[in-house]
Amino acid sequence: MTRIYIILLAIFFCSNVRSQQAYFVDGYHGGIYGHYPVSWKTQFIVDQLSMHPDWRICLEIEPETWDTVRVQTPEAYQRFKNVVAGKQVEFTNPAYAQPYCYNISGESIIRQFQYGIAKINKHFPKVDFVTYSVEEPCFTSCLPQILKLFGFKYAVLKCPNTCWGGYTAAYGGELVNWIGSDGTSILTVPRYACEELEQKSTWQTTAWGNSDTYLKACRDAGIKHPIGMCFQDAGWKNGPWIGSGKNTKNSSIYMRWRDYIKNVSIGKTDDNWYFSQEDMHVNLMWGSQVLQKIAQEVRVSENKIVMAEKMSVMAYLMNGYSCARADVDEAWRTLMLAQHHDSWIVPYNRLNKQGTWADAIKRWTDQTNVIADKITELSMQSFDKGNGVVDKQQKYIRVYNTLGSERTEIVNVLLPYEFVDMDWEVYDWRKKKVGCSVEREGKQIRLLFEAKVPPFGYSTYCIKRKGLGKKIVSRSVKVNDNEWTVENDMYKIIFDLSKGGIIKSLVAKKEGNKEFAKQSGEYALGELRGYFYEEDKFHSSTETPARMIILQDNEYGKKVRIEGEIASHPFTQTVTLLQGDKCIDFNLTIDWKKNVGIGEYKEKSWRNNRRAYCDDRFKLSVLFPVDLCSPRIYKNAPFDVCESKLDNTFFNTWDQIKHNIILHWVDLAEQEGDYALALLSDHTTSYSHGQDYPLGLTVQYSGPGLWGPDYKITGPLTIKYAIIPHRGKWDKASIATSSDRWNEPLLYSYHSSAKLESMSFVDLQDTGYQVSAAYLQDGKIVLRLFNTEGDQTQRKITFGMPLSSVEEIDLNGNSIERKKIEIHTGKTEMVISMPRFGIKTFVLK
Repeated sequence: MTRIYIILLAIFFCSNVRSQQAYFVDGYHGGIYGHYPVSWKTQFIVDQLSMHPDWRICLEIEPETWDTVRVQTPEAYQRFKNVVAGKQVEFTNPAYAQPYCYNISGESIIRQFQYGIAKINKHFPKVDFVTYSVEEPCFTSCLPQILKLFGFKYAVLKCPNTCWGGYTAAYGGELVNWIGSDGTSILTVPRYACEELEQKSTWQTTAWGNSDTYLKACRDAGIKHPIGMCFQDAGWKNGPWIGSGKNTKNSSIYMRWRDYIKNVSIGKTDDNWYFSQEDMHVNLMWGSQVLQKIAQEVRVSENKIVMAEKMSVMAYLMNGYSCARADVDEAWRTLMLAQHHDSWIVPYNRLNKQGTWADAIKRWTDQTNVIADKITELSMQSFDKGNGVVDKQQKYIRVYNTLGSERTEIVNVLLPYEFVDMDWEVYDWRKKKVGCSVEREGKQIRLLFEAKVPPFGYSTYCIKRKGLGKKIVSRSVKVNDNEWTVENDMYKIIFDLSKGGIIKSLVAKKEGNKEFAKQSGEYALGELRGYFYEEDKFHSSTETPARMIILQDNEYGKKVRIEGEIASHPFTQTVTLLQGDKCIDFNLTIDWKKNVGIGEYKEKSWRNNRRAYCDDRFKLSVLFPVDLCSPRIYKNAPFDVCESKLDNTFFNTWDQIKHNIILHWVDLAEQEGDYALALLSDHTTSYSHGQDYPLGLTVQYSGPGLWGPDYKITGPLTIKYAIIPHRGKWDKASIATSSDRWNEPLLYSYHSSAKLESMSFVDLQDTGYQVSAAYLQDGKIVLRLFNTEGDQTQRKITFGMPLSSVEEIDLNGNSIERKKIEIHTGKTEMVISMPRFGIKTFVLK
């Protein structure tokens, strides 16, 4: 009887699975940089589509691939061009280099789409972009807004077959409304709540092959039209992934995403998913030296090219200077390639005959930097020809601000050899004397003075010879043999040299003399700590005494260098305080004597679910135990700021990944009180935090890791970070603006003669907006604003010149609205509103 029951149950189960029509999305993923065998692949795709007329594919192919295909296999290229105009193919990810998105700036994501769409449409003019779908976790919380502004109608949050670096949270049923950071909604196929991570796998979900188990789970969850997915690696010589014709697995029907969502699925839903950045469960080799350098190189280039474009706009408005558009395009191209997801997850893989991904990223970002620096320099040189009078007793410094808000900051200017042994006075554009400090530095002069620079503009300063140089008097205080006090108008810091130079006390004078350093507990502020698994023990910088050297000590700038050791390896940490500056800057270098293992244990197999490189408590970190009551983490993401809901950031298996990523900054803020500490990083990496564990910035991992390579220490470690003790929530404290100032420092140029003047071109004062981008295109100025700290009320934007028109456009360049403007005393005013984390793009004429 039992045997008959089992047979009947099996028949019932199979018939029910088959009675529910299943669908499948197939396709290819890769490209000229990420696997695309040019010699045969295009012809293979065309042939397979011809052999299987019912087959449908989605393509996620790097757009630059088609340049090579057209040259090397022109006949296959032409046949493919005819095929993509039909109903069998859909392009689902036009991004130029398929970036992960969550690890780069929002502006970079926009450029990835802009350049990628332009490249694909240059080859295939009839191709449109309706659905965003990818095979790796290339998602971030702001994507609905960006996708909609590019004209996309749908999105897919599945990545079933390549989850090595992570996956999205499981949520919902057949369709959801993915609500982005600004409130934009896009109809989306999620990774179903019933779409589990595949057993005995560390890279797949159950949706990768339309198995009986997966389809049953979908049926039990009430999903009427279940669909699986796999974008095959373009290097694989496979046709239809789950068979074809009568042999297609579970009689599945191949679909393009656009056809499935529009014509097959339920078509709409009331399920609104307010997707948090913490719904991105992603994990790379954070702390490994190779990834650290990649992230730093990308960050530097992101900052440089955006600033260069802004400087060229200022120069254009001043005197009509226009940089070569081809140069700007090439600078973005090489940066975008460096943002390719493969560069972050397989940096040791060989890319071509010239070396690995890591080698290529160094070349690409160097190229971006050379072009960006050239544009910035030429923009500065073009501002004016001076005032016609050269006086050996005086020179001029022009200071530039690429942000949309006014800045009053200490400017650090290195003057030429001719200034040695002279003392100087500084005067602003109103001929008002400005305080300054002059110090000799080798064969050059270091001049520090407080500059006040208007929003998105510049100010000019005159420096006049005064006489003999003055002696700089030290103001730092030695308390005893072990403690030093460094103090300015903002902070009073006590360093304990007996414990490796940790910060024993950090008093914020402007915040009610609040003591931020925790005075008790296991950890110390500024401590370096990590698990050296070859020794089977934790090491801390507090184990060895340090010494301090005073590098700069005057009213405007304080700079000290702490020299200590971590596990016998020497380190130096330079700490800088500037007058009026909320940021306390740190520059850390560890001069590793040799490669050592740092992490929870020595990794044995990269296929294991349990992983040695996940739990950041075991990596070398710099720790920030602060005296805050029940704090919670806020962290920025591309065009977003996320309030963390995590109790802690700790995990050690692939199937339990938590979002622990610092893009530009995290803020540790009291929930009941009013105090907080922000941490800024010069590169995308991970952070750690828990109820009984302080905020920590990941500094170093060393050992075997993802895909097998040994992620070794190959040289000195150098990172920069900053902390901002403050009051109020991150938006009230303008932490995003402070981060922008840190990433886009004031620029300056030196002149023998110049006009004393100050000018603002775009004033966003008190709006809470940021200038995401400003650049020249086809003789027009494109200005993109991002509402990071403001509300949705109407705000006034002021342009420092008369404009004939301002037009709001989408990201494809299509007109949305012609804005009403008013001109008063040579300036143009415009009133706009947008939601928090919203972006708007304008064309200025």
